[in-house]
Amino acid sequence: MAPPRRALIAVTSAKATLFQGKETTGVFISEALHPFAVLKAAGFEVDLASETGTYTPDWLSLQPDFLNGEDLATWNDTNSEFRQKLDNMPKAADVDGSKYGLFYASAGHAALIDYPTASNLQSIAEQVWATGGIVSSVCHGPAIFANLLDRATNEPLIKGKAITGFTSEAETAMGIMEELQSWKKELVEDLAARLGATYKRSAGVWDDFHVVDGRLITGQNPASAASTARAAVEVFNTL
Repeated sequence: MAPPRRALIAVTSAKATLFQGKETTGVFISEALHPFAVLKAAGFEVDLASETGTYTPDWLSLQPDFLNGEDLATWNDTNSEFRQKLDNMPKAADVDGSKYGLFYASAGHAALIDYPTASNLQSIAEQVWATGGIVSSVCHGPAIFANLLDRATNEPLIKGKAITGFTSEAETAMGIMEELQSWKKELVEDLAARLGATYKRSAGVWDDFHVVDGRLITGQNPASAASTARAAVEVFNTL
């Protein structure tokens, strides 16, 4: 029997500052909004949840280069379905993972902080995977894999698999590598290496790029959020 045509988009509940304390990082809005739109259009019922039920928008994700047009209108409309679900998210502990056939970890730099220990979000993803569903992530979303197991083997879910995520080169290009290192949190490439995954990336750090490895689908950066979701839908439709 095919998994439920219902998706959960995970959202970081962490908040931190970057650029010498001048800017705030939280959830990168388009990384949740774009998959929400893609999944809804594909006939999924879509919910959002964070570990604590709260969120903070990432400052960069609200800038015109990243949030404009219909996306901006949806964000500004607090009565839109997306905003209603984002602003009224449940705690992951209160979510029944058995209802979902697809898990998508949105991100933002803040995800590096809470995702590795977000045990309730991880439990939902583990359950989706164990019941034959899709697990996906984008950008810094692979931080969720830090303690996420394949229950059939009790090994890291991404061990032996190919993934992508935000490049260390991009962190350096943004001029924030030193600050991120002060957080003492694993970057995506380091996490992949530690857990025995093969890390792949496009030539350009801002290219739209995603990797499909069976039921595991990952995207490299904010520009990849929609294509990653579309790939997840394509694989889901073959289950």
